[in-house]
Amino acid sequence: MRHVSCVVPPCCGVRLMGCSRWRAACNPGPARAQTKLPVFLAMIFLFTYLFYCLNGHCESSPGRVHDRRNALQNGDGREPRGALGASRLLRARLSDSADGDAPPKNISTGDTFGSQKFPQAIIIGVKKGGTRALLEFLRVHPDVRAVGSEPHFFDRFYDKGPDWYRSLMPRTLEGQITMEKTPSYFITKEAPRRVFSMSRHTKLIVVVRDPVTRAVSDYTQTLSKSPGLPSFQSLAFRNATTGLIDTSWSAVRIGIYAKHLENWLRFFPLSGLLFVSGERLVTDPAGEMGRVQDFLGLKRVVTDKHFYFNQTKGFPCLKKPEGSSRPRCLGKSKGRPHPRVPADTLRRLRDFYRPFNLKFYQMTGHDFGWDSAAHRQSS
Repeated sequence: MRHVSCVVPPCCGVRLMGCSRWRAACNPGPARAQTKLPVFLAMIFLFTYLFYCLNGHCESSPGRVHDRRNALQNGDGREPRGALGASRLLRARLSDSADGDAPPKNISTGDTFGSQKFPQAIIIGVKKGGTRALLEFLRVHPDVRAVGSEPHFFDRFYDKGPDWYRSLMPRTLEGQITMEKTPSYFITKEAPRRVFSMSRHTKLIVVVRDPVTRAVSDYTQTLSKSPGLPSFQSLAFRNATTGLIDTSWSAVRIGIYAKHLENWLRFFPLSGLLFVSGERLVTDPAGEMGRVQDFLGLKRVVTDKHFYFNQTKGFPCLKKPEGSSRPRCLGKSKGRPHPRVPADTLRRLRDFYRPFNLKFYQMTGHDFGWDSAAHRQSS
């Protein structure tokens, strides 16, 4: 038989004949307490974890928050903020759709509220044609999610890459469309090819306006920022005596719509573009919005009940949304009074644009009436 020895330490103070009896005698606490200690620690850990999660700190992938107001100032996306709890995110989403005074915020939280996608539709032009008004009218539609600021990806920031561009987009749910507007795309030579490379199915919207009125409006905007600017007529002509128009001046060049459209038709079919009348967007906003919604494949939600005409500004505004304290009108930079331009200067500009307008009417299959006698008298 094998002999098993048992060494008894001094702390025990007794000499026992068996190891099992020795262990029982030298045990400083009850055996039952030792078995409960791990369970107790595990319960503390579990309760701590549940409390932490219930307070919204267990999001696996906190999303990026794009505040459109800040984006308008900074021109790019914000750094990711701390994760929000599910209840807080839902309240933020609901207040986003209910607040008519501030542009809605794009909230991304994993896959909970959709995903960021490349835009399916882009308002590509034209500057001072009514693009901001169109975008704000469209944002009333529940199935439209749009970037508030102008990304300028296809003309200025193309080198930042598609991931950067997509990161600017708001999150959309199934059935919603993503949109952006950058009016300078229409006159940028490289833009059609770049948009086509993103998706040949992108729907393009061009808001156009009488090129003479548009040029004066463009000049007015620049004058508000640079009060020392030379007169409109001195910039519009290369030679005032001969009446030669300076087509290198952007205010004039933008209005040669037919030339810019040719560039886009090299990549996109005419059916992929919608031409919105800037004049009708003022006189009949619901009618033009109906055409836009049809083109985008949307239900006609935005109708005449959403608009009223602001006599002071001279263009339509959105009626006060439910839950908002006031109606939604475009900012002070819209609807500025135009400086007086000599009638002879306007006449020469109309003569210059006439052949380009007629070609544009032919290309689009739509007569915008800028060269009619009634239009000349009203403008």
